[in-house]
Amino acid sequence: MAEIRRSGTWGSALTSDEFAAVRSVGFQPVGQVLGAAVYNVGYTGGYGCPGAWGGYNFGWGPAGQTQVSSKGGYGSFGPLVKTLYEARRAAISRMVAECAELGGHGVVGVRLTIGQFPAGGLEFKAIGTAVSAPGAPRLRQPFTSDLSGQDFAKLVHSGWMPAGLVLGITIAARHDDWQTVGQTRWSAGNSEVTGWTDLVNDARHDARQQLAADVKRIGAEGVVIANMDLRVRERECPAQEGRRDHIVEAVNIGTAIVRFTSRHLDREQHAPLAIMSLDPQRRQAARVDIGQNRG
Repeated sequence: MAEIRRSGTWGSALTSDEFAAVRSVGFQPVGQVLGAAVYNVGYTGGYGCPGAWGGYNFGWGPAGQTQVSSKGGYGSFGPLVKTLYEARRAAISRMVAECAELGGHGVVGVRLTIGQFPAGGLEFKAIGTAVSAPGAPRLRQPFTSDLSGQDFAKLVHSGWMPAGLVLGITIAARHDDWQTVGQTRWSAGNSEVTGWTDLVNDARHDARQQLAADVKRIGAEGVVIANMDLRVRERECPAQEGRRDHIVEAVNIGTAIVRFTSRHLDREQHAPLAIMSLDPQRRQAARVDIGQNRG
């Protein structure tokens, strides 16, 4: 970072349109920044059947009961979710540290990715473009945002600023009980699978709750969400041979925002907007009128 600062040059991950948008609101790029963390995922939790101890229905076997990671119930994936938070935040904090070393006020266009590490484990990576506002005082903590350069400019124009990236991560699991098996048979026809509906709803709801808690943690007023990811997989039930469990991972990533002035929301404060007609006769009439007023 010191070498980059001494070089007097900078790099970015911005497109030309994003660069123009960032410059239009008084910011300029100071360099591309990166944070990475490689984690070995060992104990994940969730080894038991999420419905094995939820009661029995008419002798058909384990009853369906959704287990959500944040609740810490039997068969939940709480340890895995804790690792997913920890790894992402480690990558983000290292990216922010590079931004601070470059003298930036924040990072825009952040991309959070997870990939397989060749030697084993997972690589969590955060990459973005550090920007600064010339003449502005240094911030105690640079902001982070996954908004594009254009969306960042729109946010600033409307009187808001990014506070930081926020996360809502949940893993929910549910045993395919006798009712679910019956509703997924060909003979069931077109009907709702209530167990799977409950699983998806519980996962999405908990992910939103975790996101809201993260917004509150950093003291922001709200959040704009750019990515809501939902992945579903199945496995053989460890408690009942021939039955399946379904597991849903819900990840919400967004930019928490704060209002930095109310003046921008006052329409009377806005400068008048000049409009030029494309009609040649009207343009000529306007020139004559302007000349008469000057005379």
